[in-house]
Amino acid sequence: MDKGKRKIIFRQHNALDQQLLDIGMKYSSHSFLANPAGQNIFLYLTAYVAIFSEEYFRKKLSELCIVDWGCGKGHVTYLLQKRGGNIISCDIQNERLDSSFGQETPIIEINNIDVLPLKHSYLLPFDDNSVDVLLSFGVLEHVSNDERSINEISRVLRKGGLFFCFNLPYNYSWTQRLAHVRGQFYHDKLYTKKMVSKFCELNELEVIDIWHRQLFPKNSINYPIYQVFERVDQFLAEYTPLKYLATNIEFVAKKITSAGS
Repeated sequence: MDKGKRKIIFRQHNALDQQLLDIGMKYSSHSFLANPAGQNIFLYLTAYVAIFSEEYFRKKLSELCIVDWGCGKGHVTYLLQKRGGNIISCDIQNERLDSSFGQETPIIEINNIDVLPLKHSYLLPFDDNSVDVLLSFGVLEHVSNDERSINEISRVLRKGGLFFCFNLPYNYSWTQRLAHVRGQFYHDKLYTKKMVSKFCELNELEVIDIWHRQLFPKNSINYPIYQVFERVDQFLAEYTPLKYLATNIEFVAKKITSAGS
């Protein structure tokens, strides 16, 4: 998929999911899903995963082995299931509030989503060359050993398999730096494109698309102002030097060899 199509998908404003709206209004921990801006980000990112994967593999989403790594609240799995995907959801088995096993998970319970418990900090319970697509929606930056985790991701991906990594905090982001100045270190590890390229190269992954996303916080902005604000934000983060202050870098990489070859 060319970058132009990604930009078109990212600019779409999809109909909000009513179940996620209801849950977001009922549970404070899920309130971002009740906000148009917060939910729409996941709508267009999951749309991108689905469309990219089907075009790349020339298969339906239901024919692919897709792993939602660190599935958390389950909203990514849920949205991809709605698109026909058979998703393997997994998360680290601990009591942290960002784990499926340490928080309320109404999306998972209502939709009977099975979550595979990960009992090791980076080892994955999948065979070599067994996964077509692996997703990291704000996960890689929180693991205890990102280098070993990427090595495991590479091991389980088939040759030509895809690794989608979203919400990776950017080293030069003004919002990330401001959070650190305020003593907020939820994102204690920050990344650059050079770091991403090095990680991937060392683990037989090839970056096939990488971009900056989200220059300004938008979660408190509602329709219709949000639609305009999002378009402006995406333009600035794509076409102007302000992109080097964006909140996240995101990328898609493909596995270039088979494990054990």
